[in-house]
Amino acid sequence: MSENRQKKTVSKEHEAYLRQLKIYKYKVLGTQIFLLISIIILWETAGRLGWIDTFITSQPSRIWKTLVNLSQEGTLYYHTGITVMETIVGFISGTILGTLIAIFLWWSNFAAQVLDPYLVILNALPKVALGPIIIVWVGNGIPAIIAMALLVSLIVTIIGVYSGFAQVDPEKIKLLKTFGATKLQILQKAILPASVPTIISALKINVGLSWVGVIVGEFLVSKAGLGYLIVYGGQVFKLDLVMTSVIILSIAAALMYKAVVFLEQLFLKWR
Repeated sequence: MSENRQKKTVSKEHEAYLRQLKIYKYKVLGTQIFLLISIIILWETAGRLGWIDTFITSQPSRIWKTLVNLSQEGTLYYHTGITVMETIVGFISGTILGTLIAIFLWWSNFAAQVLDPYLVILNALPKVALGPIIIVWVGNGIPAIIAMALLVSLIVTIIGVYSGFAQVDPEKIKLLKTFGATKLQILQKAILPASVPTIISALKINVGLSWVGVIVGEFLVSKAGLGYLIVYGGQVFKLDLVMTSVIILSIAAALMYKAVVFLEQLFLKWR
């Protein structure tokens, strides 16, 4: 009887804790929504009262009109679709290729030591400076933009994932070697499972880097996409179009980041 009472007491306390945690999450979400709405209202009010120059800063109502016009013309979905496609391709290819190269460096300690200074230099090098070279090598178009997105995220992925591999508990590796495990088995049973959080962290970082790479590429060579709209809007002084494109970029990047977070939650439940 006493054990049953303890279980009931613990379960009630746990339920109360979960309830408080849920209330706290709702408070955070509510505050975030309130802050966003307050910024929009303040921005709109400042524009209507003349506190700010709406030609330079635009305002929510003008952005909404621009968004509706782009949607009616069909250009909204066309340009957004192109940029999202380029970003996803660059994001996935950069993550996969970077992880494969990190596995190669873990496999060959000699190669890791030889390539280490080159990786450091490439990581420090501003990738935008390589834009004109990529255009000459790959061509003027979508392949150059994807290559830019891949290049921006690749080195960071290699360094991050390889560092995660190096931090795996060496005692686990010794234990597997004691049982006669091959290097491939060590990679499958110890290195990769332990490094999944590191790979997911690399995915989160690559979301932003891929968007940066794509937008920079579209600034340089694109004739379509959100980066193209930003450049075009700046050239013809349609700053409403520029702000609208920036907001669409923000929403798309946030959704992509949330998709990676959802993937992380699925992994944590499986784990």
